[in-house]
Amino acid sequence: MLRSTLAHQGTPVYSVAWGPDSENVLFTAGKQLIIKPLQPNAKVLQWKAHDGIILKVDWNSVNDLILSAGEDCKYKVWDSYGRLLYNSQPHEHPITSVAWSPDGELFAVGSFHTLRLCDKTGWSYTLEKPNTGSIFNIAWSIDGTQIAGACGNGHVVFAHVVEQHWEWKNFQVTLTKRRTMQVRNVLNDAVDLLEFRDRVIKASLNYAHLVVSTSLQCYVFSTKNWNTPIIFDLKEGTVSLILQAERHFLLVDGSSIYLYSYEGHFISSPKFPGMRTDILNAQTVSLSNDTIAIRDKADEKIIFLFEASTGKPLGDGKFLSHKNEILEIALDQKGLTNDRKIAFIDKNRDLCIASVKRFGKEEQIIKLGTMVHTLAWNDACNILCGLQDTRFIVWYYPNTVYVDRDILPNTLYERDASEFSKNPHIMSFVGNQVTIRRADGSLVHISISPYPAILHEYVSSSKWEDAVRLCRFVKEQTMWACLAAMAVANRDMTTAEIAYAAIGEIDKVQYINSIKNLPSKESKMAHILLFSGNIQEAEIVLLQAGLVYQAIQININLYNWERALELAAKYKTHVDTVLAYRQKFLETFGKQETNKRFLHYAEGLQIDWEKIKAKIKMEITKEQEQSSNSQSSKNMGLKL
Repeated sequence: MLRSTLAHQGTPVYSVAWGPDSENVLFTAGKQLIIKPLQPNAKVLQWKAHDGIILKVDWNSVNDLILSAGEDCKYKVWDSYGRLLYNSQPHEHPITSVAWSPDGELFAVGSFHTLRLCDKTGWSYTLEKPNTGSIFNIAWSIDGTQIAGACGNGHVVFAHVVEQHWEWKNFQVTLTKRRTMQVRNVLNDAVDLLEFRDRVIKASLNYAHLVVSTSLQCYVFSTKNWNTPIIFDLKEGTVSLILQAERHFLLVDGSSIYLYSYEGHFISSPKFPGMRTDILNAQTVSLSNDTIAIRDKADEKIIFLFEASTGKPLGDGKFLSHKNEILEIALDQKGLTNDRKIAFIDKNRDLCIASVKRFGKEEQIIKLGTMVHTLAWNDACNILCGLQDTRFIVWYYPNTVYVDRDILPNTLYERDASEFSKNPHIMSFVGNQVTIRRADGSLVHISISPYPAILHEYVSSSKWEDAVRLCRFVKEQTMWACLAAMAVANRDMTTAEIAYAAIGEIDKVQYINSIKNLPSKESKMAHILLFSGNIQEAEIVLLQAGLVYQAIQININLYNWERALELAAKYKTHVDTVLAYRQKFLETFGKQETNKRFLHYAEGLQIDWEKIKAKIKMEITKEQEQSSNSQSSKNMGLKL
């Protein structure tokens, strides 16, 4: 039974493809490509794609990209909005077939006596010239290692993907045959051959380990020993993604996500409602030593966060939600779980950063940059790099946005990125070397300063004197700015004072000095939080310590009049102080009181400044006494 007619065309429809969410259909109409949503009255997207009749299309569910090929002898790559991402050079004959590999990393192109393997960005890995006539259709095997081509001379051609290449530091691994890998150590030119029982499907080389999945087993090699791998059986043969962190690695197959240690022990398998593992890729999944992050496909504004050790949702179980669709996510790799950060690029190409662990707090997503196309965290310390429009940028200490946003521009390294041409992609950021893949497929290596990584190392070990000495040796503003932010984040105000003085932030040096002179530990802590802009947390610290007047005074100084009055009324103290300061504030600007709450509390109340000053003096004396009492009792405890 005919269910519905999608379209009536005056020209033949040569090819058709489903959209990734099965709610759209892509089809050809002469030189036009048309995306037709299945919902009635939805807008149809149509554009001229080729100069000749389009013969073949394919739409990948993992990367959401469209391939088209036509009689103008070209193949093209489009995004799902009809924007051209790659346009090939004209071939000698019409392109008769194109097909995506299942994981969306490669595609194959067929023409007369021609079979080509290409990267998802369009550039070509290899060109074969089989004597087959035109290749009319191409089908990939489910594991993405083989293709079959239907040929014009009645033959079926089979091809295998080989010569895949992985690099990490001084090691190069090449898949020479379907079951053989060659490992080369470029330092001493030592070569090892790795033989496997079954054909290799996926591999990953990082953090001093090579993880290889075949159709039945997983092999884990250490770079220190290539002879005795750890081998375990896979639950399902078709591994589509391998991600590595320092302590463990992640395998994604058609049904689940599995986390294993490098000793081959199963750790956890995170799950969430409506999870589809077949469409996960390296841009939508990220792994660190303690956290797994997965972008939801059903709602692309959501990131699910899981504890690596248990596979359970992180913190209070809330997912991370953003106002726009998220394209790419990346977790930082070092530091404590409580300080773990996630960086992501959204649909508007804004680079944002957010804290992973939150309990009851509303997530705070902060924008780091705009027009960012690709990003990567360093493997050894929390330094972030990205390509922003025509600039290559390194955020030496991204955490600065949570500590002192004013000095964030001082913590960046920038250089011109026009040499990388259009649509470059950051492949890796290992040590102080960034590897970038250009649009033509060539690799470019950039070296950045090694000093920020050393500074991170000193700070993580609380070697503040060494950190100051390093900054004095390097004599760079970026280093001092990073040290200032790091010191404030770690509550080391002495180092912060030295660093701020070095970058000429005199007002901040004075404020730090005033913090040092505060009598109690709690008020010092609260003012450090205020320095970082955490007003609510500062207020909580003071209220828990019983320093109600201090909490009120903070809100008066920040002109949070409503909150100051609310606290004074709640704790039944210093209502007259709040009203006095409010009156003084209004008199300065020549205004009258209009706020009903203030008018209500001011009824019949005479403001006596002498009395208020005396009360404030008493509060300060009381705090000093409390501080000295707690200090003396601490000393007594030490003597005992």
